[in-house]
Amino acid sequence: MSDKVLEMRGPVHGTKDAKRVAAGSSVGAVIETYDFIGFGTAAALYFGTAFFPNSNSVTGTLAAFATLGVGFAARPLGGIVGGHLGDKVGRKPVLVGSLILMGIATFAIGLLPTYAQAGVVAPILLVVVRIIQGLAFGAEWGGAILMSYEHAPWRKKGAFTGIVQAGFPVGLLLANLVFLGSVHLGGDWAWRVPFLFSIVLVAVGLIIRSKVPESPVFDDVKDAGVTKSPIVESIKQDWPNILRGIGLRIAETAGYAVSVTYMISYLHTQNLASTSETITALCIASFIGIFATVLWARLTDRIGRRPVYLGVCGFAALFGIPMFLLVNTGVFFFIVATIILAYAVCQNALAGAQGAWFPELFTAARRASGASLAYQISAMVSGFTPFITTLLFVWIGWMGPALLFVTYALIGLASAVATKETWGRTERRLAAEAELTTPHPAHAPVKTKELA
Repeated sequence: MSDKVLEMRGPVHGTKDAKRVAAGSSVGAVIETYDFIGFGTAAALYFGTAFFPNSNSVTGTLAAFATLGVGFAARPLGGIVGGHLGDKVGRKPVLVGSLILMGIATFAIGLLPTYAQAGVVAPILLVVVRIIQGLAFGAEWGGAILMSYEHAPWRKKGAFTGIVQAGFPVGLLLANLVFLGSVHLGGDWAWRVPFLFSIVLVAVGLIIRSKVPESPVFDDVKDAGVTKSPIVESIKQDWPNILRGIGLRIAETAGYAVSVTYMISYLHTQNLASTSETITALCIASFIGIFATVLWARLTDRIGRRPVYLGVCGFAALFGIPMFLLVNTGVFFFIVATIILAYAVCQNALAGAQGAWFPELFTAARRASGASLAYQISAMVSGFTPFITTLLFVWIGWMGPALLFVTYALIGLASAVATKETWGRTERRLAAEAELTTPHPAHAPVKTKELA
């Protein structure tokens, strides 16, 4: 192996804007996660009665989770469009466009009429705006993660992309804090206010993202000639890694759908915890998850992406059944501890590793397309997981969701075994050597024309 493989990762020492880009990408991730995940919380707690009131509690929950799944089903299409545009016109336009689209859709949810106000039109409108959310979120990740990855130094790709991935627990924390505060408002305002509040976050995010510079790697790709159809080329040439990426991602995102999204509803319907207690537990886990994601991502810079994935998927496979045994006690301490383990370990560790591992599986010219496809196609599985999990619970009780969680973990474990390490000892050695022999931009002599 030569360091040619490392060259398509951007400048050895990163760019002078690396930290600003990571922060800007993370802010967008916070906002879009707040918008997208907030829907999951509302679906678990409120939408069953607000939009499907003529059903019993189980049927209403199933209908709300089906609507949640529609957004996830739309994410691959958003990933295709966003990935194609990211490889064709640049990473930055995708960042800005996806944020605007998500903001409009989320704000609209706060204005929707309920079933009592508009009849069957209400759930139809809910599905429409959820699809728009899915398209926007599908386009978001590829642009955000690649901008940070391609600006970052070679030896700190995990750390910098970890900042972006940490935006997701920040968004989750923010969404649940707002829901925790709004629960006391009562009535429809308990779920409307969090969605209406998102417009403020979107405005802040647009200001920050508009100042983020384009990826230096995309500039090189553009100079060499942009591929005519990046998405088609990626499917033709990268399909093995796309399939592996889907398996890797399922362990994280579908596992989250069981251990967090469904768990909210499970705790609520089984009277194991009050709404306030459930949201409080999520807030605690989210806060810890912010730091956990960054630390896990940094660990991948030290030991590689693959070892982290193998270890955590193995742990998750063993944790599935104890996870439900612990929450079934109804003891708040055990509930909090369980959600922390499920989120800060089983989800955050995998998300932290994905930030650098997924871009490294694809060449620069097809990176946005390949990484986005792998990342977003798996979202269809996770999107309908709460729906499937509810059916499993009706069929065989809590053991059904527990075994589904274990299955997802084993899929991730098998995928990690089948996926190559992109940051092993050889890559880390070559990067360290290149860092020593390449002048740092900050220490380079200033050219005369730059003083003029």
